[in-house]
Amino acid sequence: MSSLSEVGNLLLLYLDQIELPEEKYIHVPDFLIKTAAKLLQETQQRNWLPILVKEVGKDRYAVIGNAYVYAVAVEAGLERVWCIVVEDSPEAAEVTQVLARERVPKVNLSTASRDEIRSALEYLKQQSGNPLSGVDLAVAVNRIDEAPRQYWQTLDPVADLKCGITKGKKLDALEEVFYLTPQPMPDQTEIRDLKLLNKLKINELKALAKKRGLKYTSKIKKLELVKLLSQ
Repeated sequence: MSSLSEVGNLLLLYLDQIELPEEKYIHVPDFLIKTAAKLLQETQQRNWLPILVKEVGKDRYAVIGNAYVYAVAVEAGLERVWCIVVEDSPEAAEVTQVLARERVPKVNLSTASRDEIRSALEYLKQQSGNPLSGVDLAVAVNRIDEAPRQYWQTLDPVADLKCGITKGKKLDALEEVFYLTPQPMPDQTEIRDLKLLNKLKINELKALAKKRGLKYTSKIKKLELVKLLSQ
């Protein structure tokens, strides 16, 4: 863990004190790095945008954010660079990388609001190559929002909603913006969730009603049966 005296401080560190973890390697065209490095050399040779690091040993640090600035500093041959020391925790690393735009923030689909679902899908539609090309957002948002997603273990059920998001690249794209924290599936005889009940066929609903000892007419409609079982 970083010492409390350093966390949050702006330090001028020697570049050879800092390591770039393999998972932080950036995929940026050489043109951008080399051109930025030349600009840095021609000016005051100071990275006014600090590199975000965590302490990994005595006088040793690892990059956790603004890896592009680190790459430019290395290319420019800087001896020392400005850094901010960040708390050594997964939560701090995630926030740092999201704010540095090195990681896409994800929405918990198990509990996401309708607006959050729409916003995430709109983001995917705007990406290069548009992984959701041809998907009607209004339809997709409605069906995902109305589904019993609080019980989903994976995102696979999205492909069964007939909302245009099929298995393959479209379904895989959702993993960039969504994650799940599923609730335990209730015992079928105790199901009262409207979303789950609506997913059952009428003969399954009747069997469930029979197990509970509920009375209904033989001509009962599905909507009425769902309402009865939800009480």
